[in-house]
Amino acid sequence: MYGTIKELMDGYKSKQVSPIEVTKWYLDRIKRLDPRINSYITVTEEIALQQAIQAEKRLMEGEDNNFLGVPLAYKDSIDTKGILTTSGSIIDKDRFPEEDAVIVKDLEREGGIQLGKNNMYEYAFGITSQNPFYGDVINPWDRKRTAGGSSGGSAAAVAANLCLGSIGTDTAGSIRVPSACCGVVGLKPTYGLVRMEGMTPLAWSLDHAGPIARTVEDVAFIMQALTKKSYTMSFTDNLKGLRIGIPNHFFTEQMENEVQRMYEKAAQQLGELGADLVEVDVSFLENVLGVATTIGTSEVGYVHKDRIQSSLQLYSEEAQNTFSKSRAITALEYVTALKKREEFTHKVSAVFSKVDVMLTPVTPIKTTDVEMNQVTINGVRESIGESMIRYTSLFNITGHPALSIPMGLTHDETPIGLQLIANHHREDLLFRAAYSYEQYALPEFYKKRTAKCEGESKLG
Repeated sequence: MYGTIKELMDGYKSKQVSPIEVTKWYLDRIKRLDPRINSYITVTEEIALQQAIQAEKRLMEGEDNNFLGVPLAYKDSIDTKGILTTSGSIIDKDRFPEEDAVIVKDLEREGGIQLGKNNMYEYAFGITSQNPFYGDVINPWDRKRTAGGSSGGSAAAVAANLCLGSIGTDTAGSIRVPSACCGVVGLKPTYGLVRMEGMTPLAWSLDHAGPIARTVEDVAFIMQALTKKSYTMSFTDNLKGLRIGIPNHFFTEQMENEVQRMYEKAAQQLGELGADLVEVDVSFLENVLGVATTIGTSEVGYVHKDRIQSSLQLYSEEAQNTFSKSRAITALEYVTALKKREEFTHKVSAVFSKVDVMLTPVTPIKTTDVEMNQVTINGVRESIGESMIRYTSLFNITGHPALSIPMGLTHDETPIGLQLIANHHREDLLFRAAYSYEQYALPEFYKKRTAKCEGESKLG
């Protein structure tokens, strides 16, 4: 059928296909192929077909926008009226919200078609896609590799073309990490740009929501539908005059050799596109994970205080351990972390007086085996969870927008991601840099993704 929102829009405008035909195609594909990926908890077939009928009517009446009739999915922590919304937990196995989340209302107003709710880590507590209640999400590239999390079902569904976009949430990297693991594009917007009402929070002062899609342009289309800002106007075929910052500290430490080589190649390619590569001083960064963990763990305990009282035994063992840690954090530690956030935010913003975009890997390690719990780099052992959010969690603390785009494949054909960061509300700069890089560096990667992740012999 179609592989991108842009191709779909062109198909609608030329009347080669209708929203009803497209929706039926996706629903059939999900039924046949998702049992091997487990990217959906709930498929909303009846609602999708009703919305497709309305989208077709609007098209026939002459309505013209770049989002009408786009098949979407939502992470299962995002409320959908009258539709099961579990947050990946057995505790909410019978929860049917009375209202849609604001983001659902916004996208359906623009003509988005809801295919269903994507699988996720329990209450978004983890950075993998393991789920003891609804089953693990499988990475379409390689079932032995993690799909990342907690928005792993969203990223896997997009990679396998079981939807053209999904809305995920990101508290420490949960949009960007699974996007990197599954070889798709994911954006954590500026804090507060996308409204969070109607989503089950993890840690309210770190939580963001944003799109995962198959290309930079598709992510831009979804953001345009949400914000009414024309991000595609930023697209160019070169980066002449754009200043890209290469950090001299923190993001260059404790990185696997293959990730480092691919990161250096990506920076070189951006230079070939005309960007000015500028070393930036981030030596002020220290104990980033400690700050993120103190804030996040404190707020998690508060968010779940009522459920803990009534249903503690129904949480996974790992979640119960998180609550124990939350109770042990003092008020002084929490306030100290909040003050450190103010410092980080001010100093990261100051970096963008010298550069337009900062460049890092999404993770310091390549996409890991699902059974791995720890990784050792240069003799230093680190948990997989801490390693996978080491480069992403800072920007949840500071609220700066950050985008994950594929950086290519490792020697064993595993996707990893490149992270681009800009100043608050400068998503346009991220789109400019990412689009140019994508056109230059990723055509072959996307061909391999289609062959590896979409073929029915692979998934069926």
